Amino acid sequence: MEKRQIKRALISVYHKDKLDLIVKKLHEEGVSFLSTGGTKSFIESLGYPCEAVEDLTSYPSILGGRVKTLHPKVFGGILARRELEEDKAQLIKYEIPQIDLVIVDLYPFEETVAVGADEANVIEKIDIGGISLIRAAAKNYKDVVILASKAQYAPFYELIEQNGAETTLEERRWFAKEAFAVSSHYDSAIFNFFDGDHASAFRSTADNSKALRYGENPHQQGFFFGKFDEMFEQLHGKEISYNNLLDIDAAVNLINDFEDITFAILKHNNACGLASRPVLKDAWLAALAGDPVSAFGGVLITNAVVDKETAEEINKLFFEVIIAPDYDLDALEVLTQKKNRIILVLEDNKVPARQFRSALNGVLVQERDTYIETEDDLKIVTDKEPTEEEVEDMLFANKIVKHSKSNAIVLAKNKQLIASGVGETSRVDALNHAIEKAQSFDFELEGAVMASDAFFPFPDCVKIAGDVGITAVIQPGGSVKDDESIAVCNEKGMSMVTTGIRHFKH
Repeated sequence: MEKRQIKRALISVYHKDKLDLIVKKLHEEGVSFLSTGGTKSFIESLGYPCEAVEDLTSYPSILGGRVKTLHPKVFGGILARRELEEDKAQLIKYEIPQIDLVIVDLYPFEETVAVGADEANVIEKIDIGGISLIRAAAKNYKDVVILASKAQYAPFYELIEQNGAETTLEERRWFAKEAFAVSSHYDSAIFNFFDGDHASAFRSTADNSKALRYGENPHQQGFFFGKFDEMFEQLHGKEISYNNLLDIDAAVNLINDFEDITFAILKHNNACGLASRPVLKDAWLAALAGDPVSAFGGVLITNAVVDKETAEEINKLFFEVIIAPDYDLDALEVLTQKKNRIILVLEDNKVPARQFRSALNGVLVQERDTYIETEDDLKIVTDKEPTEEEVEDMLFANKIVKHSKSNAIVLAKNKQLIASGVGETSRVDALNHAIEKAQSFDFELEGAVMASDAFFPFPDCVKIAGDVGITAVIQPGGSVKDDESIAVCNEKGMSMVTTGIRHFKH
């Protein structure tokens, strides 16, 4: 087990919450303390003796506090290999005390950047001594324990409560691993600050590893890295799966584009039902009517508080997940009747500005598609102008097609998704699929609008749409055959607007 007794601890921290419990227990175990500045004062305020680093090194803190612990008498005591006679001899020769435990954290660099501090203040929050202590102690984990952030306080306190001031090699290695996670994340944040928008290299880190039941399929291992609990509170239900997380991500990005009371149903990252209504129950019923078959086993999301009346309607359907900003208590009594049903409160809908995914032997990175077209973006290109209702429906449909897998066509009417064709290899197939689905659920296509995620390479889609009664079309434009599509619209008495913005989604 290669146990090591902790006899001396170097403690120099920014965050002191819960540190008193650790210091008290270590003192009871006969551990002596070495510290600097505010941490030394904190330890002494608890009634325990503490040696100043300055007394050990015979050097004061200099350069406005930039240099405190960077000294051979500190780092020698941490890095000395206890099993090497040569190292032990040098410790004796240079009067360097062994340090068996290092508790240190880092200046709040990311927090300082996040509040918009000027560059001078940001630079001062780049930790030098702390990061050096972390790396030194973690490197010598065979002999030294390292606590690199307040996140390690609780597991360490539990350990010394059970075993006293003694650690095994396995325990020290675990703390070293956690320490390198802290230091690598910190350095990545600093690099990204200096790199800005240059994208000269890719650096991204995420903590809070969570093992999932499996990946997309049972034979694949899956993990989630991130702070899910900062975005959601899970009120009820089973453990969230890999596929659930993909659908939840798609659902949040979709609902973020809607301001009216809206309900959406997603399957495999695509909306199969969506409607906006003044009353939530009506929005749900209209969304479900869009495709009651695909809704089975789906992920539901709304931007309004779920009431009991709506919950009773929702409860008639089998679904995996529901997401809302909140729920009335009597609504929860209804929704929690099924034990596995995942009920989430969306507490923070902010998502990163950049997206990335693995590709080949590298990483693809892009800005998130956050553009939402407004009426000002619409360019009328046909003889007939769209009505006010058609404009509203086209903007509504355009939000949905933006979040649908390409090639995608969305048909909408009265702020209701009546059908979509998604993930097709041709735009004609996407449209035919949407029409077939709409007709199978007895939707009247006369007066409906059509949205396309990209331009029409040929006028065939516009002709098909006109033949079934669709009266208005929204698309990016930009095809060399736009004139032919416009001519078909004019011939059939349809209106068309272009946006100049394409919304491909893979």
